[in-house]
Amino acid sequence: MCTILTRLKLSYYALGDEMTKIAFGTSGWRGILCEDFTYDNVKTVIQAIADNIKASGEQDKGVVIGCDTRFMGQRFVEAAARVLAGAGVKAYLCQRDTPTPVISFEILRRGAAGGINFTASHNPPEYNGVKFSPSWGGPALPETTGDIEQRANRMLGSACYRELSLEIAGQQGLLETIDPRGEYLKALEQKVDFDMIGRLGQVALNPLYGTARGYLDEPLRQRGIPYTIINDRPDPYFGGHPPEPSEAHIPDFIALVRNNPDIRLGLATDGDADRFGIIDADGSYIEPNYIIALLLDYLIRVRKLEGGVARSVATSHLIDAVAKKHGVPVYETPVGFKYIGELISQDKLVIGGEESAGLTIRGHVPEKDGILACFLVAEMVAYEGKTVRELLERLYGEVGRFVTRRDNLKLSPELESVYAGKINAVPAEVAGTKVKEVIRIDGTKLLLEDGSWMLFRKSGTEPVVRLYGEACNEARLAEVMAAGRQFILG
Repeated sequence: MCTILTRLKLSYYALGDEMTKIAFGTSGWRGILCEDFTYDNVKTVIQAIADNIKASGEQDKGVVIGCDTRFMGQRFVEAAARVLAGAGVKAYLCQRDTPTPVISFEILRRGAAGGINFTASHNPPEYNGVKFSPSWGGPALPETTGDIEQRANRMLGSACYRELSLEIAGQQGLLETIDPRGEYLKALEQKVDFDMIGRLGQVALNPLYGTARGYLDEPLRQRGIPYTIINDRPDPYFGGHPPEPSEAHIPDFIALVRNNPDIRLGLATDGDADRFGIIDADGSYIEPNYIIALLLDYLIRVRKLEGGVARSVATSHLIDAVAKKHGVPVYETPVGFKYIGELISQDKLVIGGEESAGLTIRGHVPEKDGILACFLVAEMVAYEGKTVRELLERLYGEVGRFVTRRDNLKLSPELESVYAGKINAVPAEVAGTKVKEVIRIDGTKLLLEDGSWMLFRKSGTEPVVRLYGEACNEARLAEVMAAGRQFILG
């Protein structure tokens, strides 16, 4: 049987190298269902993870396995459990779709060897993914994902994995079904002041058909805090939008808040609940950049938390201004929450966040947590007695105004062929201002003498350059972004 399977796989994978490549991005390996994200490829990746765990000597600690609400999620979970059992590694199966931060929490609580999460986060519904978190609970660092990639790609088309049935795995003590929700919510009570949130008034909730159902609403329901909730059933199509709580994808939620004067705040999460979206009382969407800065100020000023702040290279320098106000250090990281998670696990931070709507705080999991973020914003707004916009304007008055934006620039084949040479020879002056510093920890970031900046990051999967920019007002930002587009597109 193994020989027959191997021959079939060799014939299949000879069709094209691009079909065989397993590559982990900033947050796991993702692919399109039934194309590259197939049972066979998934099982090979799981075997590679099992081999990585066994090489580290942690196979006796077990692995937490969960999924989001995408197609076939639970079946992929069960397939992973069978492969792990065949490799002699115990699996803790979450009994329902589970938020990414909850899996991280459960890894740490159990002292597990790691966690495997079947999720493509905010990607469209035709995608799924495998995210691996090692024993420290955060997203796997490049040395770990690199090892898994190498193992998986060596095995594609030639290796056989052994599977045990779920029944036999259970009999041999290699399978246990768990419900991590209760322990996670109990721990959340130590990090969020729900009594304070109770003073806020009515809030709106939007789990976007994803895993935050029963996590965003349950703490409020238990305390009798009034809320309105929409999109709170599983839907692998996510209502026809990518499950991303950005302004473009939640028009129904924005309209709900805007048209209901009793709602004080809108709280949304993405498909696997690691990202957040905040809607102010008037229905306006608040950029995640500004939320991270506001929470940094709140946690230091009100909560008296100590430590620095970490942000990705693409995230607003409003955070730096708040850090300067409080005299705390700033850690600038490449894009990818694993780098921030590592600093959280080292207890160096008050808060760490990315412009793509991910954050966590000191004493919490080293993984972005949209549920925690939503509740912290609700607590802050309740405590301050002001809208988010009012809090932001007050902060601007203290540290200066920052306006930020991101555009996607599509490259023609000709422009793509010369991009590397162009980006390695940046000009000494941009948008009428001298370039003070060039930072290349992830992409190419130009710091200008007037405090403005721009960042160029090329996509690894498509001919697109992501252009980030920030300035002190909209007019100056328009000049910076125009200069960035001109530099790339000519």
